[in-house]
Amino acid sequence: MVYNRLMLNADSIQQAFVHYFNTKPEIIVRAPGRVNLIGEHTDYNDGFVLPMAIDRAIWIALCPRQDNRFRIHSLDLGEDSDFRLDSLEKGEGWAEYIKGVAWVLQKEGYSLRGWDAVISGDVPLGAGLSSSAAVELATARAFSAACDFDWDPVLMAQLAQKAENQWVGVNCGIMDQMASSASKANHALFLDCRTLEIQYAPLPEKTAMVVLDTSTRHSLVDSAYNERRSQCEAAARFFGVKALRDVSLAEFEKRKHKMEDVVMRRARHIITEDQRVLDAIDAMRANDVVCLGKLFNASHASLRDDFEVTNDALNQIVEAAQEQESCFGARMTGGGFGGCAVALVREDSVEAFANAVSAAYKSKSGLDAKIYICKASGGASVV
Repeated sequence: MVYNRLMLNADSIQQAFVHYFNTKPEIIVRAPGRVNLIGEHTDYNDGFVLPMAIDRAIWIALCPRQDNRFRIHSLDLGEDSDFRLDSLEKGEGWAEYIKGVAWVLQKEGYSLRGWDAVISGDVPLGAGLSSSAAVELATARAFSAACDFDWDPVLMAQLAQKAENQWVGVNCGIMDQMASSASKANHALFLDCRTLEIQYAPLPEKTAMVVLDTSTRHSLVDSAYNERRSQCEAAARFFGVKALRDVSLAEFEKRKHKMEDVVMRRARHIITEDQRVLDAIDAMRANDVVCLGKLFNASHASLRDDFEVTNDALNQIVEAAQEQESCFGARMTGGGFGGCAVALVREDSVEAFANAVSAAYKSKSGLDAKIYICKASGGASVV
């Protein structure tokens, strides 16, 4: 199924708030999900990533309260959450992301007050498009507006990451929060994961980024992730560096024959992937869509053969995309073992591309793909 129209906007979230609380909201905020264009598994190796915020977001409509009570209605789940800032307790479910941000902001010395709010989103859940980071950044943006403190996108991304690590208990990197917080419309966000320095790279003209959801998920991602991480650390120790980010391709080629095969291949993916991110930025700035597409293809091959984090479904959907004449390149995106791929496609052929890939993938895998035609959006904002 092809999804290329937005389901939510400021009017719809405002109407929902009016229906629920019988008054108009004073503040509406949104924060986008993201897709990583290139730079996979490089983040925990102090490397480079190139995500893009998508035009699907989490929205919050709210009225600030004079006390510290929160009454929040989830439109999508039909559930309510009611808690107070002075007695935050960990629980389970969607409200933990909101409570986590409140907890970390208070811990950092921000003076907060409660809200009445309605929350909704059109970021697909479980597809690896960072709906959780979008909730965190929408919450932070709402606090900034309701409590009148300055919005610093990099600092707020760091605090949102801390909320997810320490309150929710998910050991994520910084990329998702930075993409949701600091992105710029029509651009990808180049992030140096060591320094947190950001730059913007313009997306090629007359192209679309298409997210291809395989409808598969893998239950062993944590153990495989930890294994890959320890293999990368072993490779860094072999080269005597802090992280694989510090190993040049020339140094790798000179010494790779002395490495254990699996560790060598893991290192080769990271070192070449970092270079592909840098090459991708150059290609974007030169509007060289053919070069960018080849980098996508090379990244997928490296993730499949050297890092071994694809599955049959990811390989099948990427092959289905690469077979289309309108596709410049495609690759898996996210942690792997299921989830999504991303394809760079001619804008004028995007509907035909989506329908052809959907049919080809069904033929190869027997599964139905969900396909999202995405535009690059700006980061968290007050609407």
